[in-house]
Amino acid sequence: MSLPPGFLDELRSRVSLAQVVGRKVMWDSRKSKQGKGDMWAPCPFHQEKSASFHVDDRKGFYYCFGCHAKGDAIGFVKDTENVGFMEAVEILAREAGMPMPQRDPQAQKRADRRSQLAEVMEQAVRYYRMQLGSGAAEEARAYLQRRGLSQEGQDRFGIGFAPNQRRGLFEALRARGIEEALIVDAGLAARPDDGGPPYDRFRGRIMFPIRDARGRCIAFGGRSMDPNARAKYLNSPETELFDKGRSLYNHGPAREAAGKGQPLIVAEGYMDVIALVEAGFGGAVAPLGTAVTENQLQLMWRIAPEPVIALDGDKAGLRAAMRVIDLALPLLGAGRSLRFALMPPGKDPDDLIKAEGPGAMQAILDKARPLVDLLWQRETEGQSFDSPERKAALDQRLRELIGRIADPGLRQHYGQAIRDLRWGLFRPGRKEQRPGGGAGARGGFTPGGGTARRLLPVQPRPETCATPLARDPDNRAGERIREMSILAACLLEPRVVATFEADLDRLQMLETEHGALLRAILTQAPEAPSSGYLDAIRDAAGPGTVDSVLISPHVRVTPVFKHRGNLEVAVSTLAESLAKLQSERGLRLEIEEAAEEIGQGRAEYVTYRLAQAAEARNRAERAHMEKDSAFDVAENGARLDRDERDAFRRLLDQLPLGESGKDR
Repeated sequence: MSLPPGFLDELRSRVSLAQVVGRKVMWDSRKSKQGKGDMWAPCPFHQEKSASFHVDDRKGFYYCFGCHAKGDAIGFVKDTENVGFMEAVEILAREAGMPMPQRDPQAQKRADRRSQLAEVMEQAVRYYRMQLGSGAAEEARAYLQRRGLSQEGQDRFGIGFAPNQRRGLFEALRARGIEEALIVDAGLAARPDDGGPPYDRFRGRIMFPIRDARGRCIAFGGRSMDPNARAKYLNSPETELFDKGRSLYNHGPAREAAGKGQPLIVAEGYMDVIALVEAGFGGAVAPLGTAVTENQLQLMWRIAPEPVIALDGDKAGLRAAMRVIDLALPLLGAGRSLRFALMPPGKDPDDLIKAEGPGAMQAILDKARPLVDLLWQRETEGQSFDSPERKAALDQRLRELIGRIADPGLRQHYGQAIRDLRWGLFRPGRKEQRPGGGAGARGGFTPGGGTARRLLPVQPRPETCATPLARDPDNRAGERIREMSILAACLLEPRVVATFEADLDRLQMLETEHGALLRAILTQAPEAPSSGYLDAIRDAAGPGTVDSVLISPHVRVTPVFKHRGNLEVAVSTLAESLAKLQSERGLRLEIEEAAEEIGQGRAEYVTYRLAQAAEARNRAERAHMEKDSAFDVAENGARLDRDERDAFRRLLDQLPLGESGKDR
């Protein structure tokens, strides 16, 4: 359906975005300025505690500084209600009292038909619910009691019973004046091949209504009471209402629970979901008789950024987990991943909760493993890597799998995680030797080869141990100091944040505290400094985070600290620190990846990449030495630091080059 020009603009002008969003969030009273239409709240699209979701009611737009969700009132309704664009427009138009333009006759006809089918399904729910109390359902009631399902749980999920009659539901619906075609098209009855009268699709089964995100019944799942039935569970066929690959059982209630901070748990079946919800895990969903599909993954990520896949602890459950991994890899992104909670062998969530209680289920969820761990387990478990050829084959498979990840930043992190796991597999019990280290750096020998004089141990002072250089577990103290310089520039001169917002938003911090502080800065930084700016940052990032940066001796010697309030100095300091940090991380990644390429006959490729990375580092250093802009660098001078230069030379020495060494 096409809308007339100006209709959407008129709709947006009549609707208050703050009022629409306010139905889904709790506003932060400290940060929000209602009179100016400047509202803040925890984001409804991902689980968080801080108020990083911003609504500008005057402009009619929202933006989340955590998951980067953005849009207007129509987009908000579309995403939170899981409806199409036109349905979102209709919802808002009704609120605004605006009549919808005349629909295309065919589109109106389709909408009316879907409404009719939905009403037929609700009539079926009421019929099945009534039949569960009849004498014919005694065995079904006993089964539900044995499974520990309370009456409140039965009412919550609308569970019913389909009597073992060929035309029981069909006749009951026809008696209410419902057309035969609607009953068949809703998937409740089927026509035999011989052209006879329609018969009930579900007979002798416990019935589980399947509802969409808006709460409308769109299908049924039926559990047979006959142990000899061909199918233990039977779902409705796909209809105009029901697409099983785009639906989730318990979708609406799970989305509401996840919005209140509960984890989104993906189980295998109806009873698992019901058992989880009854045990207090309200954010439980299940696919509908099929393996998880791409559309279902997208639905899950719209509910929570990191769903927990809780599959049965048997071989079939593990195979299902591996299929989900292959499906998810191309779709992963920052803040959009999966974790896997594997049940004990032979148990599903329902069994575990009944045997050991909700605490045991919580313990399994707390130990949920990241996707990369299961990926590594699948590729290495039960295999031997006792030859270079087998190791090379493993490397090739892992590169192909990681290459499916579309997000380049996430792809780099997966590569680093795999390198760490690979080191542990091929060199068990050994500590990784990093560039610049080695036996000469250990106690007993000096770098020059002489024997060092043994000294009595001296207990260092606490302030010495607290410095970034002293607590440097991964030889990346320089990067941490650059991070503090960046944060200090933003704290002392918040006007620079707007200029570098895109670069700061993409920046990955090594320290968790630095990441929390950066998110708070991006959320709080004003266009002009204010007296309460640092206090607001402290409230958002947590106690001690601001002061730990500003009291650092490495920060106190920076130009931005010495020349507070000088915007030009702050811009220069921030640009320089960002450029150097980017070049250092780029060189480090190139060295790590080049180390894996050594010995594969790719000398020219390796040396070219290392040279390019080193030149980028040189340019960033020259910008500081010559006091030029970080974005307009002269081409002379500069050196790598000692560790990087030594690592670079060692790699070149290992390359399979010719005798002349000219390739170097």
